Amino acid sequence: MDRAIQICAKELEDYFSEFSSAVIAYSGGVDSALLAYAAHRALGERMTAAIADSPSLARREYNSALGFAKDNNIPLKVAHTKEMEDPFYLENKGNRCYYCKKALFEQLRKFCTKLEKSFPESSCRIFYGANMDDLGDHRPGIRAAREAAILAPYVDLGFDKKTIRALCKFYNLEIAEKPAMPCTSSRLAYGQEVTEEKLSQVELAEDFLYGLDIQVFRVRHHGDTARIEVPPEDFQIILENREKISKKFHELGFSFVSMDIDGFKSGSLNTVL
Repeated sequence: MDRAIQICAKELEDYFSEFSSAVIAYSGGVDSALLAYAAHRALGERMTAAIADSPSLARREYNSALGFAKDNNIPLKVAHTKEMEDPFYLENKGNRCYYCKKALFEQLRKFCTKLEKSFPESSCRIFYGANMDDLGDHRPGIRAAREAAILAPYVDLGFDKKTIRALCKFYNLEIAEKPAMPCTSSRLAYGQEVTEEKLSQVELAEDFLYGLDIQVFRVRHHGDTARIEVPPEDFQIILENREKISKKFHELGFSFVSMDIDGFKSGSLNTVL
């Protein structure tokens, strides 16, 4: 067993032990799931994982997140955020994530208040899963977190994505190899209005690709065009299923269906910013 990872695990649990109660911004992704798991080990019932039930969270991801929390006995609350009522979010400019995270953190404050009532001696804090790798990327949500005084344990401890996945393996968590899967709003080209119809198009299109046993991919929404990104080693799967994919995507309302020959790239839409 890697002693360095053992030390990291202790550091993460000790980090939460410094607090009397905690609310974790939880999506079911690798970062937030490990955070919720470690916080629960440290604080037990004095923590809550809070997930936003939003049109931008695909149902497969939502159900997976609920399952992980249940399997690991992590207290879970569902937040009904209202970013779809915010015109600044809907117009989908480069800072869209700022308004999403701002709406989320406002809801999570309510769960903190409830925890403090349940444990009168506690002073609750909110935590989220930003890590060191995020600091070098376009992440408007980080600004929202700083404004709301949300804590980022991985940043405070200097953990990057590689360390987080290694910790998941250390704890034998099934999410260790789970691909990153940001919200479906991130698939819409900037400047294109966010609507529930478009989010549904992306979700159903990606569900279809999951059915072809492709694990890492994105369906980018460019109005009437769907742009499929997969790693080059999966190009052949797309080509072998070209007719089925084309038929399904046209049924979903796309006029054109393309495959990006540059291959999969996380955050590729940020290149225009």
